Amino acid sequence: MGKNRSEAPIDGAHDMDAPNHMFFANQTIQNACATQAILSVLLNADKEQVDIGDSLREFKEFTDGFPSDLRGEALSNSDLIRDVHNSFSRSSPFVDEGTRQATEEDDLYHFIAYTPVNGVLYEIDGLQPAPISHGKCSPDEFCDKVIPVIHRRVERYPPGEIRFNLMAVVQDLRVKAVEIGDEDMLAREEQKRKEWEIENELRRHNFVGFIHELLKGVVKEKVKAGTYDDWIKQTKDANLQKAIAARKGEPVD
Repeated sequence: MGKNRSEAPIDGAHDMDAPNHMFFANQTIQNACATQAILSVLLNADKEQVDIGDSLREFKEFTDGFPSDLRGEALSNSDLIRDVHNSFSRSSPFVDEGTRQATEEDDLYHFIAYTPVNGVLYEIDGLQPAPISHGKCSPDEFCDKVIPVIHRRVERYPPGEIRFNLMAVVQDLRVKAVEIGDEDMLAREEQKRKEWEIENELRRHNFVGFIHELLKGVVKEKVKAGTYDDWIKQTKDANLQKAIAARKGEPVD
């Protein structure tokens, strides 16, 4: 994940024929780049090494032969993919949930995928017209070949830009733990997933009601103590100072 720049590739070259031999979908709605990047890896994985399950397999077969824009529409209209994507979304009660076409203004910070397909290292970005080829690459060469490509991409940005996030699609380590008989490793991985489940529930929960009741309680205590007016004045003064600092380009807590 990094800052989005949707101009013609500086590194590599568009392979306009690639969508005829691999899965590539244009991103047609906003805020879907992370899900689409993961699917770009899974739907182009070697079927002998990665079992993507019946649902994704059927989706891939159904969209085989579709142009890239229709594949993107099919992604956005898949109930299964939409439900899984939304299960990780934050609760946003004040945001319009309607969908619209993705534009160059969307996804300022944008997820893309790198994966070897048919002996070529591809950069897969749904906001581009086609996959970007970075040359020949076998699965065994992937790590060695992709690292310099990522380095060159990071170097395009100003010095000091650190807002990047690198993630990998890997085998479930619980499967590996069972295969090698490592019970401690299996227990650690199970504990991780319990923690992830709690984190996801907290992220999805709507805390607006809780915050409203908390503020009501604070106001009640301030009024009771006779400090409400001073508290409001202090808050306004603090916000004003932050606004002045922000206009000057100074750091704001």
